[in-house]
Amino acid sequence: MIALLKLFLTFLKIGAFSFGGGYAVVALIQKEVIENNGWISPKDFIDIVAIAEMTPGPIAVNSSTFVGYKVGAIAGSAIATLGVVLIPITITLIVSVYYNKFKHLKQVDWVIKGIRPAVLGLIAAACIKIAWASIIDIKGIIIALLIFFGVWKLKINPIIALLISGVLGVIFYGVH
Repeated sequence: MIALLKLFLTFLKIGAFSFGGGYAVVALIQKEVIENNGWISPKDFIDIVAIAEMTPGPIAVNSSTFVGYKVGAIAGSAIATLGVVLIPITITLIVSVYYNKFKHLKQVDWVIKGIRPAVLGLIAAACIKIAWASIIDIKGIIIALLIFFGVWKLKINPIIALLISGVLGVIFYGVH
């Protein structure tokens, strides 16, 4: 029961500071579940992020559900998911009521302009951490660069990019 309470409070904290959406919060989830609590390994975290990316729904919610399951089975999944969404849903409801009333204020604009670069920094930090853990050899670098180029320049659909990377993984790693 104490483990589930700690799981809930950890994901409640993650949800409270999840400005910028899922990718911005990946670094925070990583810090909490690997470094602070040791619930999963860095390799498991990379796998969880990959699966969370492929499944429908927000990556932060999917990641918390998978981590919760690793820690506390079905109850852990439910508790981690509830924890990560509780504060954002509450804040979203409050903001939706008051945003139109105050969006013209310069102070609101200042806050939003200050949060935007912070979100970029959080996303960049998460990308770098995940890159270091994900790319283990030259084959991984090739896959990463091909997919990056395909999505960025050729505008390949991310779902197609994931399928292509899976095929490349089979070709590069499955054939000896």
